[in-house]
Amino acid sequence: MAENETTAVEAVPENPLRVLGAAIVEAAGAAVTGFTLECADTELVVQAPRHALAPLMTMLRDDPRFAFEQCMDICAVDWPEKAERFEVVYNLLSLSHNHRVRVVVTTDAATPVASVVGLWPSVTWFEREVWDMHGVVFSGQPDLRRILTDYGFDGHPLRKDFPLTGFVELRYDEELKRVAYGPVQLTQEFRDFDYMSPWEAMTSLPGDEKVHLNRLEGPA
Repeated sequence: MAENETTAVEAVPENPLRVLGAAIVEAAGAAVTGFTLECADTELVVQAPRHALAPLMTMLRDDPRFAFEQCMDICAVDWPEKAERFEVVYNLLSLSHNHRVRVVVTTDAATPVASVVGLWPSVTWFEREVWDMHGVVFSGQPDLRRILTDYGFDGHPLRKDFPLTGFVELRYDEELKRVAYGPVQLTQEFRDFDYMSPWEAMTSLPGDEKVHLNRLEGPA
């Protein structure tokens, strides 16, 4: 190769999710506090303040640059040690551009989150599920009822401070001849498993004592 010859270095294309995240931050302004790429830079996560959720979601749906036509799921994560212990997570999908985004807002046990049922009517199911499991209240949701637990259920099962046994149990009462609620009665105590396989937990097998004796005494 001659001294004056140079090799062309191909430019590494920028991650399209990073480009999308930067575009959302620029378009949303104060409605977004930042974004991150997670799972080896394959998932875009946008953090937003709770009060700005409605205008942010409207922009993500209606702006043709983003066009998130569908809200695929709403779920929540409980962090009891934080002041705003609940992260409410929205998973959005754009069929037009074939990309996804996860929008996260935080709240506590008393402060409601604005419902997005006016943007995606199907989220009624998801918001009811988050309310039922975690107790997160959605303001503007016209049908905020329990959806997975039974009628009269006390508490929210996926809170980290909810007892493993619950508060009441459902059983068939032979005297009343109907299904009845009552306090939880454990027929046995919780077991403590060591997660060891039988071969690890068993240090000696029946008959091993003969082998040890033969080793000590030697062959006859």
